[in-house]
Amino acid sequence: MGQLLLFIVVALVVATIVFGVTVLLSGSDPGLTPVEPDGRAVPLPSDRPLGEDDISRTRFDSVWRGYRMEQVDQALQRAAYDIGYKGELIGVLEAEVAALREGRTEDADGLRKAREAAMAPVAGLPPIPEPPVIPMDTGQEPVEKQ
Repeated sequence: MGQLLLFIVVALVVATIVFGVTVLLSGSDPGLTPVEPDGRAVPLPSDRPLGEDDISRTRFDSVWRGYRMEQVDQALQRAAYDIGYKGELIGVLEAEVAALREGRTEDADGLRKAREAAMAPVAGLPPIPEPPVIPMDTGQEPVEKQ
């Protein structure tokens, strides 16, 4: 039993050495990548509504236990506010559409004015750029209107 255990340990050590030498000689192991230094955090923008790219570009400084909690908390609060704002805006738009379908144009006009006032740019802030329009390629020729 003791010889079998010794044989298994020696076989594992030899296999580990052969594997390590093979990886080093083949160059397939890129090694450790350099760590980004602290202070390169990319916060969420506070001057305009959030977009999908803003969330994916957000970076936090790393510390011993993960990320800096105040940066993560601030980003989560900002994202929660923006999601709530967009949820309310969707509710107003749905109410406006319902009012128009039911023929209540005065109510729809009031909702539209409230929505436009809420979306008006704040003094001193740059205007929100319009997202680029990307044409869809369906593989079919465009149909001309007659």
